Amino acid sequence: MVGEGQVNSLRHFKQFPDISFLSCWAKWVRTYFRRYVMSYRDKSGVLSSDNPLRDKKKSIARVAQPGRLADQFRSRCRLKRFSRRTERVYWYWIRRYILVNGKRHPRDLGGREVETFLSLLATDGKVAASTQNQALSALLFLYREVLAIDLPWMENVVRAKLPARIPTVLDQSEVQAVLARLEGRDWLMANLLYGSGLRLMECVRLRIKDVDFLRAEITVRDGKGAKDRRTMLPNRLVEPLKRQIELALAQHSEDLSMDLGAVWLPFALARKYPAAAREPGWQYVFPSSQLSADPDDGSQRRHHVDEKGLQRAVKAAVKRAGIVKQASCHTLRHSFATHLLEAGYDIRTIQELLGHTDLATTQIYTHVLNRGGNGVLSPLDRVETKSRFTVRDNGFVEIFAAVDIEDACVLTKSMTDAMI
Repeated sequence: MVGEGQVNSLRHFKQFPDISFLSCWAKWVRTYFRRYVMSYRDKSGVLSSDNPLRDKKKSIARVAQPGRLADQFRSRCRLKRFSRRTERVYWYWIRRYILVNGKRHPRDLGGREVETFLSLLATDGKVAASTQNQALSALLFLYREVLAIDLPWMENVVRAKLPARIPTVLDQSEVQAVLARLEGRDWLMANLLYGSGLRLMECVRLRIKDVDFLRAEITVRDGKGAKDRRTMLPNRLVEPLKRQIELALAQHSEDLSMDLGAVWLPFALARKYPAAAREPGWQYVFPSSQLSADPDDGSQRRHHVDEKGLQRAVKAAVKRAGIVKQASCHTLRHSFATHLLEAGYDIRTIQELLGHTDLATTQIYTHVLNRGGNGVLSPLDRVETKSRFTVRDNGFVEIFAAVDIEDACVLTKSMTDAMI
């Protein structure tokens, strides 16, 4: 190893101008010493014991040493092609797990801490089973993929049992009432959710090139599970959608006049096709009304409209329509599949339109074919009963029921008085 004294002695070669190469060599050694040796001195001025120049193996280990946990996690998510939403949700649960355990590094924790954390979510947090399983998936990803730790306790962790839920579906008259209380861009987007079976983000991220008016179809790019699919374009929405695209292109032309207009492109398409970001086909059908900074490079772009605006508009329309069901934007997609089944369309076709990988996911909508408890008629509906309801002054209801048989059964006032 070259010592500091040797470097100082090399400075004497400068007094020999005829030997210029020795001067250059001294300068190179001095620079090398300052950059790679002196930087490993500790506070006391002594060379540190982990100097990579002393041990080649330690040098390799030090270069390969991982950085901050957040950077490791982010790099692994990008390698796995996770969406930004999944990355953000996973990091939320990992950060919460670390804070609950006193900010200890996850490498120092184990199966007992994971089970305790999940139990706290269920007992104190009162979270749903799906939320609990989401937190577990985030922690398993942390240990297996980020920290590269695969311990036996990971195989024994029990996931919460998901309850069987039936999706909320609106009747056709209810859908009509909700859509009638929307206007403008929100009306068009809500109609696409119901008329084409799009998910909320699939509608928001729709690009002009993916709308085919001649074939009356919409191509969904990079949908759930990073899958592409084609779905129908309702004839009723052709003209409104054309007008919306004209507005989007007019906004794009205005951006180009200000030396802007470059939209975000997925993956490395911006490098592969530098001019594609300003082409009309790549622009969003529903662009935002204002520019925003790209979180990756900070450049000013016009992103798509915020999905929360449509969510609030649909929620308000449901309330104004007097519908008491817990309906949202995704309810329109459920109603799309349900009404197609009621119309007699094949479930396999509906699976393709919805983009479901497993047919079992689409079969959940077959509950609409089972009316009244799997098609069974209630015994009460087989009895001819005449009922009369009378509201008393004190607010109680007197019920007089008479069955068309000799033994007439009458609920008298005494029952109401007994309730008082």
